[in-house]
Amino acid sequence: MSLKLYRPGPDGLEPNPVEVRTWRSQLRSRRWRPAPLANEELEPTSNRMAVLFWVGLAALTFVLLVVGYGIGFWGPIA
Repeated sequence: MSLKLYRPGPDGLEPNPVEVRTWRSQLRSRRWRPAPLANEELEPTSNRMAVLFWVGLAALTFVLLVVGYGIGFWGPIA
């Protein structure tokens, strides 16, 4: 135990409070305060639309693979 981690208090040694840090706070020194990243032109995509996009892309890929193997586009070279 070192005094660097625990400072003396009225009730003895007490740990420093845990500092909540995000990846943005680790970019530079503590003196540098990054501006909030706000983009008014961007409307966030809803979760439902994002899931539908990826499920649709997966289904389309699956259909293309099945059709490709079915018509012999992919297969052993004869």
